[in-house]
Amino acid sequence: MRPIYVVNNFGQFNHLILRMLRDLGIEARMIPNTTPPDEVAAECRGVILGGGPSIERVGRAPDYLNLDLPVLGICLGLHVIARRFGGTVAPGRLGGYGAVEVEIRDHDRILAGYPDRVAVWASHQDEVAVMPEHFDLLATSAICPAEAIAHRDRPIFGIQWHPEVSHTFEGRRVYENFDAVCRGEA
Repeated sequence: MRPIYVVNNFGQFNHLILRMLRDLGIEARMIPNTTPPDEVAAECRGVILGGGPSIERVGRAPDYLNLDLPVLGICLGLHVIARRFGGTVAPGRLGGYGAVEVEIRDHDRILAGYPDRVAVWASHQDEVAVMPEHFDLLATSAICPAEAIAHRDRPIFGIQWHPEVSHTFEGRRVYENFDAVCRGEA
């Protein structure tokens, strides 16, 4: 089975994403965000757009959204998705990294199996200020209007929080759900 690619956008947690996938028995490989899209399309079954410090350093990551592959964006990866599809990203009201209680409004494929409220760890330095068209809001919090979104017609998902850190409630479930999407089981 082809691997899931984790796109390194220079975020401090991208290696934790890769480690979590491998710990779950999901074949995965990290790639630089400069990898040509045709190589990505030919060699993997899904793409995780990892976090990072700046939208200016995402390389070819927006191009991977043109491929016929499932995509999961984490933090900055969510911002790449939102911008690519016409949404806007702005500084969050509460910057920094810390605990947040998230309300799951729609237990879509990526959030299947979660309770209605979960404790997560997230960075809200930047966040989606205006939702892109053709996306549904899956989760929100008291400090962020768009904690998780999903495209209505394509397997493209974005999450503001970091499921790969130990402080996030059952974060592994996001990656298990994404793997199921990539295998055509969800």
